[in-house]
Amino acid sequence: MRIYGLGKVCNKGRRARGSALAEFAVISPLLITILLGIVEFGYLYMLRQSMTNAAREGCRVGILSSSTSAEVTERVSALMAPTGVSIYTMTYTEGTEVDPVDSVEITVNYADVTLLPGFFSTFVSEIKASCSMRQEGT
Repeated sequence: MRIYGLGKVCNKGRRARGSALAEFAVISPLLITILLGIVEFGYLYMLRQSMTNAAREGCRVGILSSSTSAEVTERVSALMAPTGVSIYTMTYTEGTEVDPVDSVEITVNYADVTLLPGFFSTFVSEIKASCSMRQEGT
């Protein structure tokens, strides 16, 4: 606090604190939106990586000559369980003699797994992960 002239007091510190608070009130919604977007994107990235891993492991089981589609489904389910996602679609395509490539595709609806409904819903409707491998012994 400084004293100027004939008893006039200037409270610069008090005014500066008020303007900083007003500036924070203006910018905080943007900062919170960016923070929530980072959290949502990180969660979706983690989920997609887990789905890719589950598809890969399912495909690894599927390429064995003695495996069945039930074993592939069981393996994918075992790896999807830790993610907390129970509603997903798994498509297993078994290879043939002409095309000896097995493939597993996992699809999850974005609305079923989002942390923040409506945040990325205009950009993403489904999250997909897939893997293809050549059958063993062919």
